Amino acid sequence: MSNHFTGLKLGYPDGDARLDLTDLYVFPSPEDPSRTVLVLGANTFAKEPDFHPDAVYRLNIDNNGDTATDIAFTMVFSPLRGGRQTVTVRRADGADARNPEAVGEVIFADVDVSLGAAAAIAEAGPYRFFAGVRSDPFFLDFLGAIHEFAWTGNDLLADQNVFGIVLEMPTTLLGGQPRLAVWGRVSVRRQGALVPVDRAGHPTDASFFNTDDTKSAYDAGEPADDVERFLDQYVKVLEHVGGYTPDAAKAAILAADLLPDLLPYDPTAPVGYPNGRALTDHVVATRMALLSNGTAPDDGLQPHSDLLDRFPYLGPPHANPAPIPAWGAEYGWLDAVATGDGG
Repeated sequence: MSNHFTGLKLGYPDGDARLDLTDLYVFPSPEDPSRTVLVLGANTFAKEPDFHPDAVYRLNIDNNGDTATDIAFTMVFSPLRGGRQTVTVRRADGADARNPEAVGEVIFADVDVSLGAAAAIAEAGPYRFFAGVRSDPFFLDFLGAIHEFAWTGNDLLADQNVFGIVLEMPTTLLGGQPRLAVWGRVSVRRQGALVPVDRAGHPTDASFFNTDDTKSAYDAGEPADDVERFLDQYVKVLEHVGGYTPDAAKAAILAADLLPDLLPYDPTAPVGYPNGRALTDHVVATRMALLSNGTAPDDGLQPHSDLLDRFPYLGPPHANPAPIPAWGAEYGWLDAVATGDGG
């Protein structure tokens, strides 16, 4: 579930999979460790054929430890026309980075989105960029996760697709002293105003710690307010699932740096969740260990084998994703279908 599904009902924001942020990854480039790769996923099961044209997708960077955005990369997509979609990518710094609109320097203008098997890679100066359908790198025994760690050995996403945004640049362009904190957000325009509908930081936070009653407030909030607004809610989850005392739960949450919900990344230290997040990190195992107070058994799952050692790192899309299991009807998934041309 990472952030693939929203709240306890596990549906999509506004009922639209394009607005469902799945995963956030931050890691050094396998091709050049002096460069950093940012990956933001959306559109669980690649249910829809495109990115939402009335949305702003954002990658936010805090590079001075104050939990406010210092650098923002925004992606705005064109409507899908004749099987083609394009995207414009901007970088904003300082106060401009905290503007919810897509503002700042244009890095890529109207570059193609990859809606089929081939990866359209754009380069501009020190930046590389990709957006489009790819194999979903997240691995999860979904039924085991929701049934008290009774693992089935089945990876729900083993042959499913997702829409990925991949941006790579020299790490020096992100600043940091040296620690960075990264989070994603998607907002959709309603009656002329941008409304936040999903955000992504730590994996699984949205799924395990939020309810349908609190998720909208969580998505609309800023990380700087997370501890005050949501710490008690997180504590109650650990009390219920792992048998923690209130004090022990609070200590565990703060020690794990789960709030504020920003993904920390220190490129000078060994990288792997919770320092950044690699495509192969078993974040479910990490989170289950916390939730269960160390009692959850190993689920036996392994990272996906189709990852690439070259940009855009996400594997090619599956031409024929497996049908969603019949029990997916309980979560509104059965109308999820593969998009055309291998995605």
